[in-house]
Amino acid sequence: MHPRSPERRRLFADQARSARPDLALLCLLIGAEADTELDDAGMDAACRKLDRLARLLPAPPCDPLGWAMELAELLGGRCGFKGRPGDYQRLESALLHEVLRRGRGLPILLSVVWIEVARRAGAPVHGVALPGHFVVGFGAGEQRVLANPFDGGRVLTRADVELLVVGATGAPPQPAMLSPAEPVEIVLRVLNNIRAWAAARPERSDVALWAVDLSLLLPSPQHRLHYERARLLVRRGEFLAGAREIETYADGVAATDEATADALRREARSARAILN
Repeated sequence: MHPRSPERRRLFADQARSARPDLALLCLLIGAEADTELDDAGMDAACRKLDRLARLLPAPPCDPLGWAMELAELLGGRCGFKGRPGDYQRLESALLHEVLRRGRGLPILLSVVWIEVARRAGAPVHGVALPGHFVVGFGAGEQRVLANPFDGGRVLTRADVELLVVGATGAPPQPAMLSPAEPVEIVLRVLNNIRAWAAARPERSDVALWAVDLSLLLPSPQHRLHYERARLLVRRGEFLAGAREIETYADGVAATDEATADALRREARSARAILN
């Protein structure tokens, strides 16, 4: 199956809408959009690597702190998974198969490695989508421990968490920020990171387009993504397709904001006029 085949996109949509989405598979399907050489065999190899890493863990610890320490020693220590500031500039840092190969990546992708390895080993693990920095949680309630995979799995104190949140928002953490992140939330955040990477590089509108396309396949996508997709099509010279999508978006907006809808329709006419 070709990595960018319609079947792969259907698999992505079906998996995202399933009762128990497979986080690793969804992230690998994102990777297949970026890397046309990532075929089924490559995706299977990535999953087997996660399996092998899980088998390297010793006997299951009895508490969340023990799990956090064991994962940090294995993944951050022995295997060298961690991040550096320069990783934010590389698309590979947002692709699970490349993070598994390089041992480097964005906080959220390193967290996916931690989550998937820990889950396979039976750990009570979940992602935590702090503003501006994704981390991993072990356990629940008063015993819950947070770890930072970008820093090799270092266990975070309350002061560490507050510093991360204040640095990103200017305000102290709110309880909702510490809630476990569901797999589809994680996948959307990965795609948002990719869209942000591409937005800073206008020459990579191809990346922005497939990231938007996949975002639209997730449950309850933001309606404005259709407008973002339309503008990308126009930027790439697909004026008629872009104009049609702008008009579709305008029709959706018209019920609540006719002035904006009229402006969008004018934008669609301008896109068509380029061909005249």
